[in-house]
Amino acid sequence: METLRDRVAVVGMGCTEYRDHYDLTGEDLLVEACTAAFEDAGIDGEQIQAAWLGGGITGQTLNHALKLKFIPTSKVENWCATGTDVFRNAATSVAAGLYDIVLVAGFAAKSDVQAHDVGIFNGGPTGEWLFGPEVGFSGAGAASTFATFATRYAHHYELTYDQLKQGLGAIAVKNYYHGSMNPRAYLRKRVTMEEYLGARMISWPLGLHDCSSMPSGAAAAVVVSPRIAKARGLPYMTVRGQGMAVGTKRYRMDSDYDWTHFPENVMAATTAYEQAGITNPLEEIDIACMHDAFTVVELCTYEDLGFAPRGAGGDYAREGVFTLGGTLPVNTNGGLKSFGHGGGSSGIHKMFEVYSQLLGRSGERQVENARVGLVHDQGGYPGTYTSVISVFERED
Repeated sequence: METLRDRVAVVGMGCTEYRDHYDLTGEDLLVEACTAAFEDAGIDGEQIQAAWLGGGITGQTLNHALKLKFIPTSKVENWCATGTDVFRNAATSVAAGLYDIVLVAGFAAKSDVQAHDVGIFNGGPTGEWLFGPEVGFSGAGAASTFATFATRYAHHYELTYDQLKQGLGAIAVKNYYHGSMNPRAYLRKRVTMEEYLGARMISWPLGLHDCSSMPSGAAAAVVVSPRIAKARGLPYMTVRGQGMAVGTKRYRMDSDYDWTHFPENVMAATTAYEQAGITNPLEEIDIACMHDAFTVVELCTYEDLGFAPRGAGGDYAREGVFTLGGTLPVNTNGGLKSFGHGGGSSGIHKMFEVYSQLLGRSGERQVENARVGLVHDQGGYPGTYTSVISVFERED
């Protein structure tokens, strides 16, 4: 089977601040992010041959915003894995030789009017993904369903409540710390462990600081063939490996499933690592941005991706392994907790962080000598997920 390795390059990226942009539409945000990506790549919109979008309901949103000249534009939807799947679709087309220069973009835009059927769980064949046992078997909303993983993790590894919360708290404190140094982040603040532990409960044992924020924003990337990237004579980022796994709902009915890991993560990581030639991810990857809609997701994903042994993710977080200056800094942009969950743009704004790190543009958050980065996206609900993992490398 063919892979994307050394066949796709990222030569320009843009990202807005993630805020409560009540004065801006999704199209406004896309214009800002895409214009920045074009300027970074040294091109203009007329050179784009095709585009892929995450967010909204149609690819026309992107063409309307940028006045693209009737080029093929597709809207991709895969819940919280949308952003990286947008990139996967675009990258595959470039690797196949169908296009030389394409655009990847994603956005999240909210108004001051909220509706009960808007959010990551909307839809489904007959609307059953809104309510009922499909999403809320442990309570209403995403926090309750992911709280199931936290309680089961503690039970499985025989952790006390305090031990569990110390591990989850180390993740939250880390992400706030990283985000406090990021001018594009939504929550630019630092939180102490004492403040974390004293915060109100959302869905036991997950408290306020265990849950991601959901602001508005947009991110974009210009994806090209390596031939074009090399001709620019400037540093860029290439794909070393990519893996994707889509759940079948098997684990909702499998009595042997332990509810402490995400099998789709393991499968996607195995593929990505094989393509990238990575055998020791903790030592071979310099920077990672992963899905942390809730701290327990980041905890389990450490272990799924081979960053920590099973049951030891919390210990590694407390020891600073995943903090700036540690062995493998994770979510140096602040993660979905501090930077913000951008819906269909999240995987792309994570990619922007890895791109910035690999090109040495991250200021006080810069990871020294970063050359290999990983982006992880994950969407779904307990028992069935979509996971997409990309491994990138700097090229000079």
